[in-house]
Amino acid sequence: MTTQVMPTVSGLAPDRPQRRQVVSLPPVLEAGGSVLAGFALVWLVFAIAGIHGPFGFALCCMGAFFVLYTLLSWRLHGILVAKDRLATVAIWTGAFSAFVPLVWVIGYVILQGGAVVLAHFPHFLTADFSGYTGTAPVTAVGSFAAIVGSVEQVGLATIFTVPLGILAATYLASNRNTFALVVGSVVDAMVGMPAIIAGLFVYYLWVLPQKTNGQSGVACAFALSVIMLPIVIRAAQEVISIVPPALTEASYALGGPRWRTLLRVVLPTARVGLVTATILGIARVAGETAPVLLVGGGNPKTNWNPFSGIQDDLPLRIYQMIFQPGVNATRDAWGVSFVLVLVIFVLFALARLIGKRSSGARRLSQLLPFQRRPFAAED
Repeated sequence: MTTQVMPTVSGLAPDRPQRRQVVSLPPVLEAGGSVLAGFALVWLVFAIAGIHGPFGFALCCMGAFFVLYTLLSWRLHGILVAKDRLATVAIWTGAFSAFVPLVWVIGYVILQGGAVVLAHFPHFLTADFSGYTGTAPVTAVGSFAAIVGSVEQVGLATIFTVPLGILAATYLASNRNTFALVVGSVVDAMVGMPAIIAGLFVYYLWVLPQKTNGQSGVACAFALSVIMLPIVIRAAQEVISIVPPALTEASYALGGPRWRTLLRVVLPTARVGLVTATILGIARVAGETAPVLLVGGGNPKTNWNPFSGIQDDLPLRIYQMIFQPGVNATRDAWGVSFVLVLVIFVLFALARLIGKRSSGARRLSQLLPFQRRPFAAED
């Protein structure tokens, strides 16, 4: 790989810092020296002042490093290089600060729940909680009923929500009338709606009129759809809005009506972004407990029919097990938590594979296979 060198005027400094392709030793030594100097300075101040606290010490060390590293880069290389290195360090620090808690949480769940799942594998993935008692060992129960319930409920919620959300997002992205503004305001309000409100809404409209027959997996799917819908609408709206206008204009010029332009040009072009919007919606509802607690009921036995009878759910099973007495109940909750993380990971991987099977960036001739004829003749 070759790099293009921009010409510079002799005797004048370049207008921007020259970014190196490989990491050289001097910047590493400067950063390492700033880290050691900042640590020593903060330790000395804390020791003299008699201050204790690991969290405050870490924050002060980070602040001292930023100040010292910026001053050192400024004195050695100039203000532009100092700004560039400061921005680079800030970006890496932010990414690391967000990555470490995520890995910590997932790693702790794997550490606590992996031993439960792997004990007598694959029994925990194929059995249910119908044989659970206060003295039952961990190997006597399993999460299969909860897996079936979660997959069916989230799957039905996705089927209910994604087409409606994409249609609403398309309307909001292509219209600026009063009705679109009202719908957009309602969607914004629903984004921050507590999950328990969706559960109460479905409970009073669906479960309560049917009394004991109302709690079911499809009721859970309705409640999850209410939560998932605004997330999908907003995310899909942003994706559809950035589709190049030249594509739609070319479709109209070739005689394509609006509905065919939407189906053959806009949506295929934004396919990857729409899959991402779906993933965001699934991530929002996959771990919800409150709506399922109200309208699902929870069932220790496996119920394959989401349209009849109470059904179990992974988050609901975790909620119920943490309130049971005994150490084994807590270990069962950790095992179900591990399965929940695993199921969500599998769903996300499948969604990514579906989104990348065919790219939306196709040739316009492939996206517009209809004949050239006047626009008014088809519209």
